[in-house]
Amino acid sequence: MGLRRRAREGALQALCFLEHHPELSVDQGLALFFDHLAGSRGEDDAAGEDEPGTGEGRSFVERIVRGVHGRREEIDERLTAASQNWRLERMARVDRNLLRLAAFEILCCDDIPPKVAINEAVEIAKAYSTRESAAFVNGILDRVLSTK
Repeated sequence: MGLRRRAREGALQALCFLEHHPELSVDQGLALFFDHLAGSRGEDDAAGEDEPGTGEGRSFVERIVRGVHGRREEIDERLTAASQNWRLERMARVDRNLLRLAAFEILCCDDIPPKVAINEAVEIAKAYSTRESAAFVNGILDRVLSTK
């Protein structure tokens, strides 16, 4: 698994954590997330530059989390328009935040091809959500892309 996939998974975890703790600022949430990530390794398991909590991985996690946080209202409006018969608040937390993450990449990250953002989200949904989530995520993100 590549660095960006692991970083996206980390960003998803951080976004879910921040949503569960709205009293925290994005800075506080990221600090706690990275402290926990660093604290979860054993003494002999030193962090390398290819880990999501260090170097390029950490930068990518922060870019996504800060970007989603800063444009959440716009992203949620686009997701609401694309999700037929589903309100965001009724979606599973993992699916909702995964959609936010990928929509941010599609709408705001010119250096990431939209199809890559969608494929990564689908693969992460397969790993972290229900059997039906991958198709659900794919359909909504395809609609977001078509209205970009």
